[in-house]
Amino acid sequence: MLRIILIAAAFVAATFFWSPAFAAETEVLAASTAPVPGGAYTLDKSHASLIFRVNHLGFSNYTGRFATFDAVLDIDPQNPAAAKLEATVDPASLAVENPPSGFLESLLGPDWFNVAQFPEMIFRSTKIEMTGDDTARVTGNLTLHGIALPVVFDAKFNGGYAGHPFDPNARIGFSARGALSRSAFGISYGVPEEGSTMGVGDAVEFIIEAEFTGPAWADAPEVE
Repeated sequence: MLRIILIAAAFVAATFFWSPAFAAETEVLAASTAPVPGGAYTLDKSHASLIFRVNHLGFSNYTGRFATFDAVLDIDPQNPAAAKLEATVDPASLAVENPPSGFLESLLGPDWFNVAQFPEMIFRSTKIEMTGDDTARVTGNLTLHGIALPVVFDAKFNGGYAGHPFDPNARIGFSARGALSRSAFGISYGVPEEGSTMGVGDAVEFIIEAEFTGPAWADAPEVE
């Protein structure tokens, strides 16, 4: 009897899931297969992170993040090397894990970021070199601590779509990494002496995850 019940249940499930109605619904809810359109894209802040790491005493890579940042990307999929990116970061949004009393205030103060005098970090791309089908080297000028210098990020395009019924705008996503010398930007407090690791490293690594939303999906289906 149990075997008969299981066979019947399987038949009902198969009939439902392979019915034309279900197939049509699945098709409606699928993302667009059209090429990702060119144009202006803005950062989806709910799907983005900006993390940094710096060596601490040679024992670990101390990790922090910036909670408030924004970016605008203008891109032509047929000519990705011509893309333009501009990003801004609020250094006062710095967040670290379990900071001791007064530590965060010190990082935001004159010895480190000095956010009272330098309330914004700005990155503007100047050159994009394709290094593979979905990878690129992004060079730009970073203004940090009142000093503007070129920095380089290695970026990977993770994919995108022209739209989805529940997300009727184009969406693209990237992962990127880059590094800079903080002392070159005038933030040299705690840098170890040459040959030593007793301090906070000069090299700072940035790890970025970002999704951008762009033009509306022109042929978006209606979802009931």
